[in-house]
Amino acid sequence: MSEQEKTHKIIFRFHSSLFGREMVETLWALEVDTAQGLYKIDSIPYYVPLIATEDVVRAIYNQMEEGLLYQETVTPSGNSTIQVIRQSEETPLLDLRKAFAALGCLSVEVNEDFFVLEVSANVNYAVVKEKLDELEQQGEVEYAEPCLSDIHREQTSA
Repeated sequence: MSEQEKTHKIIFRFHSSLFGREMVETLWALEVDTAQGLYKIDSIPYYVPLIATEDVVRAIYNQMEEGLLYQETVTPSGNSTIQVIRQSEETPLLDLRKAFAALGCLSVEVNEDFFVLEVSANVNYAVVKEKLDELEQQGEVEYAEPCLSDIHREQTSA
């Protein structure tokens, strides 16, 4: 691993309307410019809203946190993060994840009923959303869009 590929953990503190409380999540990031405190997110957020992989963020060292603390998003990547909750135990979670992989989306399993999709900027979200809506209508999943990029928002606006 070269110096430019050095990874760091960044701490995100946020209020979750889903859980109705303050939460903390730590994401991996690559150094972009440490002098300016810039890092590129290198992991799929499970819960953090408004953050996606490859976003460039500013983080500063916080003594109380004993680590890098998120300050702001400097450059959005255009990627989106979609949370998916399986509603039917009859459908294997892996099958759901494979259906979205076939549409070009990476995902990470959070638990046996919950996974998070990464929709990269070059994937047509209208196609992904159509599949999500179809599965939701069938009672297979429910989903949320905690980080929907402008690119993907435009693809699904009427």
